[in-house]
Amino acid sequence: MRIIFALTLGLLTAVGGAALAQDKGTVNPKPLPPLANPDDPKTPAKELFGRRTLPADMSARSIGFYSRGCLAGGAALPIDGDAWQVMRLSRNRNWGHPDMIRTVERIARQAKAEGVWPGLLVGDISQPRGGPMLTGHASHQIGLDADIWLTPMPSRTLNRLEREETSATDMVRADKRDIEPRNWTPAHVQILRIAAQQPNVERILVNAAIKKAVCREARGDRRWLSKIRPFWGHNYHFHVRVTCPPGDAGCNAQDPPPRDEGCDSSLDWWFTDAVLNPKPNPNWKPKPPMTLAQLPAECRVVVKAK
Repeated sequence: MRIIFALTLGLLTAVGGAALAQDKGTVNPKPLPPLANPDDPKTPAKELFGRRTLPADMSARSIGFYSRGCLAGGAALPIDGDAWQVMRLSRNRNWGHPDMIRTVERIARQAKAEGVWPGLLVGDISQPRGGPMLTGHASHQIGLDADIWLTPMPSRTLNRLEREETSATDMVRADKRDIEPRNWTPAHVQILRIAAQQPNVERILVNAAIKKAVCREARGDRRWLSKIRPFWGHNYHFHVRVTCPPGDAGCNAQDPPPRDEGCDSSLDWWFTDAVLNPKPNPNWKPKPPMTLAQLPAECRVVVKAK
């Protein structure tokens, strides 16, 4: 666990908190300037994928691993649905594998039909061709991850400015040891239950304080709790990860989470002072950005396709 902690702390420092749910977007996004030498093997892959505004015209495939891969034949989640709205449109990250898009739609419609949640506010899924992002996530590269705000959708359609500037709600108490009771409701447990009970959802990442609250409040069949995994951040949104689609031989699956509820003493580690208030490592240096050569070979075809 200590090794995981050290690696993840470095990762969080590397992304610098960019593109978090509460970070504002812009109503006038400017296109990125052309790269002087896009074929230079040292060009960061994120610079190439970040400039692709439409998906590759290929059969849908998730290629590689969640944090090292790309997406062919991506599908867009419509920005307005009967039970969802997409936020931060300026990022152009409402793309995913069709399996992921259908899963988000299914969660949204089921939660609304059961009277649990009025609709989802959907954050980042993937770029049109997946791949590393210019800002934010280390994962979300193969179209099988989605961030869903812990703020319910309002009963009206948000305008463009609201989608770019509305802040998500922090569900975690200032001392990081539990949820903020003024913001947390029983409906939050239920929306997480609905998401976790989708057959192809592999795991859901939430702040440890949210995991603690769910462990405390969940009733009835609790088997779905095994999919709710504590992770750094994730106090404004929950991160849904689905399994590799059937038949996608080039998609590298993640080891499944443990089958237990995860509500025992293993959760206590997340509330130790070393985790809640880590000391910065003066010797830590960020890794160089990934290049195309470090991604699956098929990703070169995907990013360069017309």
